[in-house]
Amino acid sequence: MSSLESRRILVTGGSRGLGLAMVEAFVARKAKVTVLARDRGRLDALAARLPVSVVAGDITDAALAKRLVADLRPDVLVLNAGASPAVGPIHEATWEAFSEPWNSDVRGAFHWVQAAMKLPLPAGSRVLLGSSGAAVQGSPLSGGYAGAKRMLWLMASYANLAAQRAGIDIKFQAILPRQIIAETDLGRAASEMYAKAKGVSLEAFSAGFGAPMPPARFAEHVVAILTDPKYAEGTAWGLKGDTGIQSLDA
Repeated sequence: MSSLESRRILVTGGSRGLGLAMVEAFVARKAKVTVLARDRGRLDALAARLPVSVVAGDITDAALAKRLVADLRPDVLVLNAGASPAVGPIHEATWEAFSEPWNSDVRGAFHWVQAAMKLPLPAGSRVLLGSSGAAVQGSPLSGGYAGAKRMLWLMASYANLAAQRAGIDIKFQAILPRQIIAETDLGRAASEMYAKAKGVSLEAFSAGFGAPMPPARFAEHVVAILTDPKYAEGTAWGLKGDTGIQSLDA
């Protein structure tokens, strides 16, 4: 798709952080955007500010995923929503906190990927799964977060293989920001935690990633992945402030 104008786009977790930045970028390109999130107050504020449709709900609700996919038939489905990960070393974690990214991020993506394929979505549709650079190098103070994000990457590969075998024309892609984005609530909390663990200032820790990648720049990279033909076929794309968009496919 060379343009997002009039494209139907559904973004989960689009009321704040990176999800909100993507919603703003899609709206700027005249897409027809629907945002799913749990916080009704944030959704109402967003709908008052931008020409978007909003739905309050939980990404792990399989019935909701099936209904919205069938009702909206999005050209682009962005699975961005996820749980805030546990904080602290593994020996201090509870299993409930450690496994939350699996019970939320992975479980939710599982239902939405199945809904997209079983309908199926319109030919040429794209499904973006929000992964993380933690899927590459780990995240020792974030419980099961890194493993869950790696699973999302693998799920994109599994879904592409299944779609190809079934003759379903949908492309699944994992999007991995390769640096912590401190301008978001989640990113700032993670940056402060790792900076403290390393005994350095927040500024010094963030500088270690190279050029910054604020949410708006991240969103522009996602728009490029959706509209530039050179990104149409890859399964996993890493995004970074100083190197831009890079393929992570083997």
